[in-house]
Amino acid sequence: MTLPAAHDLAEKLIAEAPSLSWLRALTDDLDRELRTEPLERFLVLWGLSASEAARVFGVSRQALSKWRQSGVPAGRTPALMDISEATDLLDRRVKRERIPAVVRRSAANLGGRSLLDLAFSGRHREVREAVAAMFDLRRVQP
Repeated sequence: MTLPAAHDLAEKLIAEAPSLSWLRALTDDLDRELRTEPLERFLVLWGLSASEAARVFGVSRQALSKWRQSGVPAGRTPALMDISEATDLLDRRVKRERIPAVVRRSAANLGGRSLLDLAFSGRHREVREAVAAMFDLRRVQP
């Protein structure tokens, strides 16, 4: 399919969509299917600039740019996997447009810090654990 044909199909879908929420769900589903690279998902869903993302991993913007082109170095994959697991869980449980606010909001159980603050400190595993705890229903008493 050519780009103009894809654009025409998109316009048709928009015009015939039963609702805006249906279109948003379709967009989210397409994005989940297509945006499978963990680093890209993290950048997009957390709403990070290149400099913020580089800070999360303790590297320069130039190094992050190289990662985006050539892949993440093996030594950095454990940190990326922790962040990726947290991102996947947030994506399943939080409306996508709210994720940037959720990761920036300070929380009492994080000592008044945010998930992003933890990530900036290089505490990637704690980010994953904190997100998992957010959705642990065993904590809820009947």
